[in-house]
Amino acid sequence: MTVKNSDRFLTAFNRIDHTMRDIIGAKDFMPFYRLVDQAKKKSPLIRKYEDDLRSYADLRNAIVHHRTSPEYVIAEPHNQVVERIEHIDEVLARPKLVGQMFRKRVMSFQTTDSLQHTLKMIRKRRYTQFPVYEGTVFQGLITTVGITNWLATSMVGECLPKKTPVLQDILHHEKNQVNYKFISRYITIYEAEEIFKQGVERGRRFEALLITEHGKPHQKLIGIVTPLDIMKVD
Repeated sequence: MTVKNSDRFLTAFNRIDHTMRDIIGAKDFMPFYRLVDQAKKKSPLIRKYEDDLRSYADLRNAIVHHRTSPEYVIAEPHNQVVERIEHIDEVLARPKLVGQMFRKRVMSFQTTDSLQHTLKMIRKRRYTQFPVYEGTVFQGLITTVGITNWLATSMVGECLPKKTPVLQDILHHEKNQVNYKFISRYITIYEAEEIFKQGVERGRRFEALLITEHGKPHQKLIGIVTPLDIMKVD
């Protein structure tokens, strides 16, 4: 027997309702719209899908309140709508973690490494962000913008400086010297997206989020997330 789209829709809708109740710890009945209002304060995923969820609440009401028999439904959702709400239900139930999506071997550098060495890596690996350490202590994140700033301020007339700098010299030319944030591998990719957005809103643009076990700078670097990475995430 084929399951109706309306039944699939209502099943996903009810699961989302329960998920939001869990998010805010609601024990008593609360209208779906109020659940959205409260849950979005705690969940970046609810904020992300807020408009969809509000539209689905209207559709759910049309299905439930205008049903005159088990066989008759006034509004049978399109396949695209059903697939969309089922996707949202799946994402809310099992959100992807940054440690799952972006764990990789991160190439780091030392403050004593030469810019020449770093430029070779840019050409070879096409990196644009470089975590820099002094021994095992994190010192900062160098970007291609910082390198460009160093070139612009170090030129003598139209000539480039003869002495090749080390990365410690470049660090001072990063416009925003705290252009990174350490995050735990256990946060969701949607929380990472929120960190980037909030940084921009507060005038503090992060060039990268650096992933460690629990988001501590002294822990091993196990991944890196850039704004471009986040743009590719649904």
